[in-house]
Amino acid sequence: MATETSTSLRFAVLLTVTSGFLDAYTFISRGGVFANSQTGNVILMGIDFSAGNVGAALAHVWPISAFVVGVAIANSLKSPRVKRVVEHPIRAAMVAQVIVLVAVGFVPTTVPDPVVTIPIAFVAALQIGLFRSVRSLSYIAIATTGNLMRLTEAAYAGFLRKDLEARKNTGVYGAVVGGFAAGAVIGAVCTRILGHEAAWLAASLLFCTLVLFYVDEQEAGRSPARHRRAA
Repeated sequence: MATETSTSLRFAVLLTVTSGFLDAYTFISRGGVFANSQTGNVILMGIDFSAGNVGAALAHVWPISAFVVGVAIANSLKSPRVKRVVEHPIRAAMVAQVIVLVAVGFVPTTVPDPVVTIPIAFVAALQIGLFRSVRSLSYIAIATTGNLMRLTEAAYAGFLRKDLEARKNTGVYGAVVGGFAAGAVIGAVCTRILGHEAAWLAASLLFCTLVLFYVDEQEAGRSPARHRRAA
């Protein structure tokens, strides 16, 4: 079965590591706001509103709004009309994320936090709107709750019901969940050491996903019988 670069486990792990990294990065260095986890932003927004901290609550509203806009645009990129213009929308989304994160690394913490959190949330929404599968399995790169649930279900079926396919899926989801957790740890450590410039490390991780497209295309050219395609 052909495996597209964007649905490979390598690609998924790189994305989830970066997502965990960015949530830790923005939470520590950008006013306690999550870059990707809009569930966390909604909860913190509600807490701030309940305490009468309107300004703090609005800091969570802006990335949530940017995320909604990003998902809408991602859906438009999947339309046949737009695909004729943007041949590789997934790669375009990855390039946009890299550019945003490189730019963010130059923005000092004295600048208002929405200047950073809004564009990061927007490009994260493009990502989740364009690809949400690893191999044939559904997953979410920017959050871990759903992935953790699927990991538990796969482990239950694999080891208690002796389902061999579910055991394989357990490994996939384990890598995705572990990647997100590892990214959060790495992001927290790097942000405390490097400050706002830690965003460049996240950009480097995402740049590796672009390299994967090139590597897979070269491999497909050398071994056409394997039918490996890059999205």
